[in-house]
Amino acid sequence: MLDLNSLLRENIRNLVPYSSARDEFSGEAKVFLDANENSLGSPLIKWYNRYPDPYQQKVKEAISLIKNIHPKNILLGNGSDECIDILFRAFCNPGTDNVIICPPTYGMYEVSANINDVEVRKAPLLDDFQLNLAHLEALTDEHTKIIWLCSPNNPTGNSLNRNDIETVLNNFNGIVVIDEAYINFARQKSFLQELKEYPNLVVLQTFSKAWGLAGLRLGMMFASEEMIRVFNKIKPPYNIGQATQDLALQALQENGQVIDMIKEIVAMREALKDVFEQIPIVEKVYPSDANFLLVKIKNASQVYEYLLTKGIVVRDRSRVMLCENCLRITIGTEKENTELVNALADLIEYAAEKS
Repeated sequence: MLDLNSLLRENIRNLVPYSSARDEFSGEAKVFLDANENSLGSPLIKWYNRYPDPYQQKVKEAISLIKNIHPKNILLGNGSDECIDILFRAFCNPGTDNVIICPPTYGMYEVSANINDVEVRKAPLLDDFQLNLAHLEALTDEHTKIIWLCSPNNPTGNSLNRNDIETVLNNFNGIVVIDEAYINFARQKSFLQELKEYPNLVVLQTFSKAWGLAGLRLGMMFASEEMIRVFNKIKPPYNIGQATQDLALQALQENGQVIDMIKEIVAMREALKDVFEQIPIVEKVYPSDANFLLVKIKNASQVYEYLLTKGIVVRDRSRVMLCENCLRITIGTEKENTELVNALADLIEYAAEKS
């Protein structure tokens, strides 16, 4: 059994959380005079003058129906980045504890660690972008609190081997975080249904990718009920605004349309992969379970600068470990994908004329 108290920071174990007006009263009433709100409301938007539900119960209930996860196993964050920061603040003593990341991977794990003064240890992925289990194990010690795994991985796009992830979960006594921001585009299934089997498991998902709501800044963290209670003590009392909750609830009613959109993006991803593989300057298109492709291309940085002159922005990952001469290219609309391919064709034609 996981001894959660032994992993938590002492100040977090003893923390008395802020008690908001909406913590002290929950239920139905017709006159609210408890939270020092402006009772007259805004001249422009009168229905947002009240504080939102601090625990976003309606949104969590809607998520639970789709994910088949109990609402008590869900925490919502102001983007997944807030969830990442909460995990550091819950488990990692500044200047003492360490975490392990597996580059190339999502950069906010290291940034958040640095903000929280937590040592980062790196177990780089193998050449096939899979986990180096031996290196990962060698890095752990009694102060290793969290192992961060991104699957499907950013920027590589591939899913990590499921058996390898299970090996980590079974053999590490700390917290294992699986960031599934891109899971809806993947062939592999989510680890959400494994929460009961692995008490040290935390799963991150987001509304930014498959749901197409990056502007809302709404992340999801799934964990044991015991862990979620701790995270609720740490998060700000009203971290998810009412407008975001309202829009999320609307979106969650359209799950069927989202599934159709995911299928369309995956189809365009595969079609674009086939086109890229026919372009002479493209050396490799890596397998992807995400809504983007990592493309190894000759003189990638120069191609990146050229595309900018055409008003097309991709991500140059050439300076990232194992991603030399690689561009990360998000799957756009059909029109945007065509513009990109045409721009690359023009570049090749221009280069041929000069030679």
